[in-house]
Amino acid sequence: MKRFYKETETEAGEGGHRVLLDGKPMRTPAKSILTVPTASLAEAIASEWRAVPEGSEINTAHLPLTRLAATGLDRVAPRHLEIIADTAKYGGSDLLCYRASAPDSLVKTQTETWQPLLDWAAERYGARLNVVEGISFVEQPEEAKARLRDAVAAHADLALAALYNLTHTSGSLVIALAVSEGRLTAEQAADATLVDELYQVGRWGDDPLAEKHREGVRKDIASGARFLALLERQRLRERT
Repeated sequence: MKRFYKETETEAGEGGHRVLLDGKPMRTPAKSILTVPTASLAEAIASEWRAVPEGSEINTAHLPLTRLAATGLDRVAPRHLEIIADTAKYGGSDLLCYRASAPDSLVKTQTETWQPLLDWAAERYGARLNVVEGISFVEQPEEAKARLRDAVAAHADLALAALYNLTHTSGSLVIALAVSEGRLTAEQAADATLVDELYQVGRWGDDPLAEKHREGVRKDIASGARFLALLERQRLRERT
């Protein structure tokens, strides 16, 4: 579908802020009016649509904030508890808990990058996770998994959509929560996610497919982090 609108604006409406295309409210794929809780997020979404060149095809890959908002409204809201469970289950197999046994340089990098995040999760949520060498499954304490689930459940629909995407992209619920809490920047989160891949690049060199994969990971994490930052004022109000 080519760009069909000339003007893009935002307005405060019932339940939040809306994006207008030629004066008409934007709708999600499920035909709901796309309404977001903060003016800053609405304006950022509007900016994505303004950036579509006139006469060109609308590529949803270039509309990451729009896609996250629509996902939150269309898919997360009607399945809220299910999405909480799908996100929280990563706490039982978090990337940060599976460490290499060799070489020493990789062991050191993993420990220096990942252990502070696990320590933070233990202090912030009371969720102390077990660490193992290799890929053999390690059972995590039920209390720790329950605490992490509570942290996930504290997110409203739109924030939960971004948190799920961050968790799925990184393979780590702890990394996703650290982004949500402002403990990690998007760049730091991507570096933590890609520790093993970056190590291999440094040792063996790069290739185009691996580079493209890392670029995709960084873009997805950056979009999720920005989306959560634009929701921050709402989340702060919900916690008080």
